[in-house]
Amino acid sequence: MKKERISFAARFFQMESAGGILLVGAAFLAIILANSPLSSVYELLIDTPVAIKIGGLEIAKPLLLWVNDGLMAVFFFLVGLELKRELMEGELSDKRKIILPGLGAVGGMAVPAAIYVFFNAGTPLNMKGWAIPAATDIAFALGILSLLGSKVPRSLKVFLTSLAIFDDIGAILIIAFFYTGGISLTALAVVAACVPVLFFLNRSGVSEKSLYVIVGIVMWVAMLKSGVHATLSGVVLAMFIPMNVGDNTGISPLKSMESDLHAAVAFFILPVFAFCNAGISVNISDLVQVLHPVPLGIALGLFFGKQAGVFLFCWLGIKLHLAELPKDISWMSLYGTAVLCGIGFTMSLFVGSLAFGEAGVAVVFDERLGIILGSLLSGVLGYFLLRMSLRGKPRL
Repeated sequence: MKKERISFAARFFQMESAGGILLVGAAFLAIILANSPLSSVYELLIDTPVAIKIGGLEIAKPLLLWVNDGLMAVFFFLVGLELKRELMEGELSDKRKIILPGLGAVGGMAVPAAIYVFFNAGTPLNMKGWAIPAATDIAFALGILSLLGSKVPRSLKVFLTSLAIFDDIGAILIIAFFYTGGISLTALAVVAACVPVLFFLNRSGVSEKSLYVIVGIVMWVAMLKSGVHATLSGVVLAMFIPMNVGDNTGISPLKSMESDLHAAVAFFILPVFAFCNAGISVNISDLVQVLHPVPLGIALGLFFGKQAGVFLFCWLGIKLHLAELPKDISWMSLYGTAVLCGIGFTMSLFVGSLAFGEAGVAVVFDERLGIILGSLLSGVLGYFLLRMSLRGKPRL
């Protein structure tokens, strides 16, 4: 009996969709807990204070923010490693292939924001949330894509990953320029000082991974204190990890770190992230608020704006011969992926908290309803469109 359980667990974690199943399961568990008699226990858990203090330096945050700013920095670090590898020797080594996800990211941010502005122009308070539907939740989007298993072409995964990275970097820049109240120039100076150190290590052929990690931790702490979203430090650090072997081991530092982090991110970091962020209490009586211009603009921006912006900008780029559609991606698969980009969820929730949580005035709407509705519709439709488009493909 014991052997059967072990065998089942081993088979489950070998499945390509295992990470996505855990991710979605953790999200549903959080929603159930947040709308049950155990909601107070759930809130106490994610609000548990965690502090680290060294001399005058102190980082004191609730558990939720340690997950969002700390664990997610590791996730973005892994994504950065994968992107760099693809840029150097993979699907994106051909510079023309970078243009397609880049165009998709631009369209996927501009069109949703325009739809939101259409519904909320003229109301200064409402306009604070213009960037909420411009974000794509890379964790959930990739998680749902992984549910489709090995039938998903590798180039489609690379396209979605690249687009989501460009999108998230754009969202982080928007946060830095439009939603940051107090920038610490001292902390930013420390971040700026870390970059040439990483550059020197890379150019000198240093392959000792621990040295990069130490500098990366310093950069993360400085980014956290600077007022700029700390997850950006993960992407920056990844760009300096050496791809080529610099010693006699014959092992690429980048590929080694990517391999070491993959299981931890897929089976721990992302499910924990989903569990801590998805627990939103939804009352039936509050659903009428969806018709308010703010939640409505967000929902329509995520569901219609994202798919329209991503697909149309990619279509125009291909028709104008600025980019090429990968041979193993159909137009239906591209459209399904564009719909999937409407999952704004966590990044949208984060921008929403900055836009309205710190507005200093009482609001008569809950922007989270629009985020949930738009993300849910996008995830469900995107999944079924991709499932239909990939139905006849052989397993790879």
